[in-house]
Amino acid sequence: MKADLHCHTTLSDGSLGIEEIIVQAKRQSLDCIAITDHDCLSSLSRSSVLGQRYGVKVIPAVEFSAFDGKRKAKAHIICYNPKKPDRLEGLCMRTTEMRKTRGKIMANKVAEKYSIPLEHIAKHSSGSKSIYKCHIMHALMDYGHTTKLYGQLYNEIFHTEDGLCAEEVKREIEEYPEVKFVLQLIHSAGGVAVLAHPKVYDNFDLLEELAQNGDIDGVEIWHQSVSKSDERSLLDLSEKHNLITTGGSDFHGFYSHKAKPLGSNLTPPRSLNKIQYFGKKEVSV
Repeated sequence: MKADLHCHTTLSDGSLGIEEIIVQAKRQSLDCIAITDHDCLSSLSRSSVLGQRYGVKVIPAVEFSAFDGKRKAKAHIICYNPKKPDRLEGLCMRTTEMRKTRGKIMANKVAEKYSIPLEHIAKHSSGSKSIYKCHIMHALMDYGHTTKLYGQLYNEIFHTEDGLCAEEVKREIEEYPEVKFVLQLIHSAGGVAVLAHPKVYDNFDLLEELAQNGDIDGVEIWHQSVSKSDERSLLDLSEKHNLITTGGSDFHGFYSHKAKPLGSNLTPPRSLNKIQYFGKKEVSV
């Protein structure tokens, strides 16, 4: 059973809509996907209906942005299959509003410096719950200031030390909820908590701590950022602490940092089984 458990739609920072992703999953012969939009549960009902229409199982999911205060680093936690998703709505709304506020400030700064209309940035972010960096960069590309989303201009604007919007980027990260709060909330909602792409934000020490304390249920191993040596280390850690091991393309379409089509990384059937029947008697996939 082929399952890609990490993809994003236009509701957050992806370039394809819910139906487009599900149709593409069908084309790629995927049996199951999880739409993991950032701090957003809005895809749940529509994706379920469309999944049934096209014959693709869609697991309810959300990717939470969190802050590891001990190490002063970002961390992303994916919640899969929450039994009481309404318990997660408050945190989603809080983070989304905060990100939207920061996004507006950044958009104003960029529009003023590069003489582009704010309305054009708004056009690219219109389907999203927030304004993301990729929406701002897309507008800059449209007006000829750069030919790529990520590169020198992106760093000049969003670098956390000396970028044009450094203050907003730093404050946004520091205002994310603490990792352990997010984990407690996910578990109170009956969800499965998985640390996403630990390589991206160097969350290896955090993962070790959470695994030892029994605070985390799984870790995303098969991801574009993970090397073969990292994969071996993560597999060893997962076996030691009985963690669920997942994989996904981290699909963002046009807004991806690297070219990774849907289905380029997969979750093993045994792990999919554990996620689907978390807290219940396991059933063979």
